[in-house]
This record gives sequence, structure tokens and C-alpha cells, in this order.
Amino acid sequence: MPALACAAAPPQLPTLTSTVPREYVHRASFAEVLPTGWHQSAPDEFTVTAQWPRRHSFYTEQGGLHDPMLLWETIRQSLPLLSHTGYALPFGHRLSWERFRCTLRPEAMRIQLTPADLELRVSCSGIRRSRGQLAAISMDFAITRDGSPLATADTRFVCHSPAVYERLRAGRADPAHALATALPPAPPVPPHLLGRTLGHDVVLSPTATPRRWQLRADTSHPILFDHPVDHAPGVLLLEAARQAALATSPAGHTVPVELEVSFSRFVEYDAPCWITATPLDPDPQGRPRTHVTATQHDRVAYAATLTTESPAGRR
Repeated sequence: MPALACAAAPPQLPTLTSTVPREYVHRASFAEVLPTGWHQSAPDEFTVTAQWPRRHSFYTEQGGLHDPMLLWETIRQSLPLLSHTGYALPFGHRLSWERFRCTLRPEAMRIQLTPADLELRVSCSGIRRSRGQLAAISMDFAITRDGSPLATADTRFVCHSPAVYERLRAGRADPAHALATALPPAPPVPPHLLGRTLGHDVVLSPTATPRRWQLRADTSHPILFDHPVDHAPGVLLLEAARQAALATSPAGHTVPVELEVSFSRFVEYDAPCWITATPLDPDPQGRPRTHVTATQHDRVAYAATLTTESPAGRR
């Protein structure tokens, strides 16, 4: 029998990379999806990969460094991603932050000649289920960039079914109604005082009281309000805390290297929310620390402590 001719082995193709489906990270815009993949390595242990662009319209560079908000948003997107893929949380269930803490190494945040590729190793604990569905979970993150440590973080959040969320929000769960009744954005703080170029990106409005601002919820902002939501989103509140800390810290200390925040109430659109910053004693390394609170109807909605550093201090 004649031998069959064997075709030459095809050339080795490069590994193909794309972002994860936007639905997994609760984003409407494909361009705002940061994770590029995920896999489970052990029970309740996962690895998420992500990529940052060298330049972004909102997450702008901070003294040659990637914006720490880009790191926080990458972590935030990992929460629904792993909830849906790792724990089978149905689409339509809502996630609410309870607490978030993050510490980063500024030298690992430097912008290079190529996009930044990240690996997030995630350990999950404190898992609570209700009627077979994920109801609450804690996640710990060890984040590297090209194999070098970049940040650590931990967070806890709860998950609500549509019916539970409707009861929790007590008639406020409709995004269209919430946005229709939103207060118009108050005038912004001059952008250059907060490390911004555009007033559109400023989320604080000045008041007559030092270190006290009104939150600007500009619901037309394409990044902070990527999709309609019935309450002030977490990314807006984190940016408000960051801008308040920057306004309070000594000149040049623009990089929030440590953040610890706890959330206790939803922030609504139809009433003023007040952001107050209080300087704290420096940390053991002498870096400025600021305590930031958000209050609405005289009740604290969230409280954050930020430690800032000059980007010039880490080359």
C-alpha cells in the first residue's frame, strides 16, 4: 500500500488575546473592558488577566504613572467577572460594595512603551449563599505586572437578586426615574487644582467651607456613567475621594498609594451629597493621609482614608 503523504505541520500561531465579554464586568462600552481572561486554579482560587492602555481619556497619567483609578477599576471589574463565571451568579443580580482596601507600588505603575499587562491572583472566602445563589463574598488580590508586584487589595461585597434589590431600594430601583430626577451638576472646582484638564472630569463643586465640597454627579459622563444606574456608582465615589485627598494633601502628592473605604448607604441623585476631607497624621513613612466622608441627609454614605505620595519620589 502506498504511503500517505503527510502535510507539513502548520506554523505555530501566536496566542490570541481579547477582552472578556462586557456583560461579565457590567460595562456597556467594549472600550472600557479591562480584563482579558480568567481561569480557576483551585477551589475559590482564580487568576484574572488584564491590560491597561498607555493613554486613556479619563484615567490620565499622574506624573508618568498610570492612574491608580485604573487599578481600582480593574479590581472592580473582576468582582462581577468572577461572580458570574466562577460562582454562576445570574445576570440581573446586583452587586453592592461593603468595603475595599488597596495598596500599590508607584514604581510599578510607570507608563512604558507598550500597554501594561497585569495578572490578578484572587482568593475568595467568607462565601455566603441564599437559596443556592451567591449572596456575599470576600476577595483578596495579589496583582503583578510583568511578574513584578504591583498591588495588593481586598474587598467584600454582597449580591442581590432583582426582587431583593427592589425591596432594598424601596421604589428607587428604576435607573430612568433616578436619572430624570437628578440634580443638575454644580459648578466644578477649577480642574488644575485637582490634577484634571477638563471641568467635565471634576466631581467636586466648591462650597464656602474649607475642605468641603458638593458631589458633582454629571450623569452624561461617558466613563463614570458608562450605563444607566439608579444611584451614584462606586467609581464616582472613589474619584470624589481621590480628588478630595489631592486637594487636601501637600502640593505634588498626587498619587493615592493606599486606599481604605467602607460603604454604608446608597448615594442618591436627587439630593446634595457633601464630601468632607480631614487631614490625618502622616503614616510611618511620612506620607500625607486624608480621611474623606460623604454625607447625604446628615447620614454618612461612605468613609475613606487615603495615603498620597509624589510620583517624583519613586523613580
